[in-house]
Amino acid sequence: MTGIVVITGATAGIGRATAQAFARNGWRIALLAREPAALAATKAELEALGAEVATHPVDVADAGAVDHAADAVAAQWGAIDVWINNAMATVFAPVDEVAAEEYARVTAVTYLGIVHGTRAALRHMRPRGAGSILQVGSALSYRAIPLQSAYCAAKFAARGFTDALRSELFHQRSRIRLCMVQLPAVDTPQFDWARSRMPRRMQPVGPVHAPGPIGEAIFRAAGRMPREVWIGLPTLKAIVGQMVVPAWLDRMLARKAWEGQMTEEPETARADNLVAPVTGKHTLSGRFGDRAKPRVQVFDAGLVRAAIGGAGVLLVAALVAWGVAD
Repeated sequence: MTGIVVITGATAGIGRATAQAFARNGWRIALLAREPAALAATKAELEALGAEVATHPVDVADAGAVDHAADAVAAQWGAIDVWINNAMATVFAPVDEVAAEEYARVTAVTYLGIVHGTRAALRHMRPRGAGSILQVGSALSYRAIPLQSAYCAAKFAARGFTDALRSELFHQRSRIRLCMVQLPAVDTPQFDWARSRMPRRMQPVGPVHAPGPIGEAIFRAAGRMPREVWIGLPTLKAIVGQMVVPAWLDRMLARKAWEGQMTEEPETARADNLVAPVTGKHTLSGRFGDRAKPRVQVFDAGLVRAAIGGAGVLLVAALVAWGVAD
């Protein structure tokens, strides 16, 4: 299957890896991101893979700009088959050190960017009665961690928004499909351009995964469109752990995820991308390639939940039988 895909946050990390996966499979790709030079470089890279590519300099926090880009894609190619909301922003700092306007900005990009992209996609998909919208989420949309309250809250909100919309689409008997993929830690450039108030350079909470296999997993999910996909064993552990032992995780993360998100290297003065893009850093991978896993496990969340439910039923039945026998 081939078609037309729109990807936000498409010039680095997960967005770029996902665009590469679609390019290798013959799709026409519209790239949405803020930095024109990074868009041009990504376009050239994808064209070398044989893809037809369009670029649109867009800040996803601007609903009008996202709508305009969607209209341009539909006018150029006639339709939008898949829309992938991937753009994000974050601030590394304790809650009381994140300014109100920083919370607003992270929310505008990471949550409202998904809302704007989804609404733009729906506007073009509804007349055809078909299309797929995939939200790039995170294990942190289930299990929040310290020092990333703005980002975690935005991902929680994106999951709630997606669930609400899914029910609306069922009510309307729409054939438009929704999927949310929840990701593990990935080696992307975000740790070199995200705003931080911590004394040492930030890092992902391991184990860390290479972006290439993540992009391939997102491509496959966009073809199947299950309700939700959990990518990586750490994601499975975090989500199931939150279901079963949330209070224990609160304390475990208090011990391990504060210092664990910092390297031993001191942070230095640098530009960040919260308000404006940082030039020269739009790469596929970050600086953790020496420990990034080249493979990733993928789990259908529905099947995992069914397995957990089945195990629970068997456990209850065993306890009841034990009680009767006693």
